[in-house]
Amino acid sequence: MPYDLNPTSNASGFDWKTPTDYDESRKKTFHRAARKQLKALAAYCGWAPSSYDLRSNMAGIAVSGDITLHHEQVYISVSQDRIGGSCGILIRSCQGRKDYSGGTNHFARLDLLDDIPLLAEQIMRLVPSLSQGGRA
Repeated sequence: MPYDLNPTSNASGFDWKTPTDYDESRKKTFHRAARKQLKALAAYCGWAPSSYDLRSNMAGIAVSGDITLHHEQVYISVSQDRIGGSCGILIRSCQGRKDYSGGTNHFARLDLLDDIPLLAEQIMRLVPSLSQGGRA
């Protein structure tokens, strides 16, 4: 899957800061856009589709729900936070896809979903073991 390496473009075409709560249509669009960008992240990092799960939890009407890419070594969860998008991406190391508690929680801005190379760089810094099996 080719990826547009122009970080100034809005690769997803989605405004990550507009709230999805109480708007079912927007929430569905948010989940589709986040899944697309997480798949692009996995492809950019060189992760085989068999090395991760991609899950979506719509949750209740008052929240965005979450979209999770659970790789063998990293757990990445995307949701809209209530404080303006400054920590909408949760990143933590893990030991396999059955590890749901993993390492220390780290957070990144939600709009990094539109800058896959920069997001991948941050993930590789947080989980150095990934750079041995994928793109650094």
